[in-house]
Amino acid sequence: MVRNLLLLGAALIALGACAKRTVPPGDVGVCYMVAPQKDGSLKYNKLPAAQADLEHCAAALEAMRVRFLSLGGSQYEITGAYQGNFIFLQKEGIFTAPSLEAHRYVALVRTGDGRLAVPGAMPRE
Repeated sequence: MVRNLLLLGAALIALGACAKRTVPPGDVGVCYMVAPQKDGSLKYNKLPAAQADLEHCAAALEAMRVRFLSLGGSQYEITGAYQGNFIFLQKEGIFTAPSLEAHRYVALVRTGDGRLAVPGAMPRE
């Protein structure tokens, strides 16, 4: 009985590892804005300037989002990519994941006035 459960568990883990993962390009220093297409594919639009790290890429995407909103845009959430990681700009902050299907981790949080900060950098009240 225990052996069968172990075999079943190993089989489930193996199937999970084979699941399709959508991974972004891994170009060094290149920041992308990711646009989903009608056919389900993703279009990677390269931002003009090279970025030093994920935080700078996220800040460039945030600046682009704010500019679009000031011009009458309505897209509050944006997906980007940097060096093999997806970046998700959301109302709560900025999250990152190695694939679209993977769990998202907090990269930056929003302060009370909407600015971005490293988690734990702002004092709690």
